[in-house]
Amino acid sequence: MAVKIKLKRLGKIRSPHYRIIVADSRTRRDGRAIEEIGLYHPVQNPSRIEVDADRVAYWLGVGAQPTEPVLAILKKTGDWQKYKGEPAPAPLLQPEPKAARPTFEAVGAEDEPKGEAITQKKKAEKKDDAPAESAAESTEA
Repeated sequence: MAVKIKLKRLGKIRSPHYRIIVADSRTRRDGRAIEEIGLYHPVQNPSRIEVDADRVAYWLGVGAQPTEPVLAILKKTGDWQKYKGEPAPAPLLQPEPKAARPTFEAVGAEDEPKGEAITQKKKAEKKDDAPAESAAESTEA
């Protein structure tokens, strides 16, 4: 029986989280597991990875084969390098928290109010008196 270390998907449609499991290679993705050895939550920032290093070492030692996604996770945690006897990877970098955007009040506090915004009304154009007078004369005649 071939044994694989693979991901079991859980969660809602757009918020997946996974469990790292050891299962028979013939079982379906979310099927029965022999053992659960870790967690992977990719949606969280930074993504949450928890792996039981002792159990991973045991299962790799008895011949379990990791799938490609699990292999990438094991390389990030350093368990794969420990199993292969390679030097450990650099520690995972945590992203720096983003600075809060300044609020409207904070940005506007620098400027002093300049008073109300007043739009000048357009002056009505004076109608020519000459055409009006000529029109009046033509009606009288």
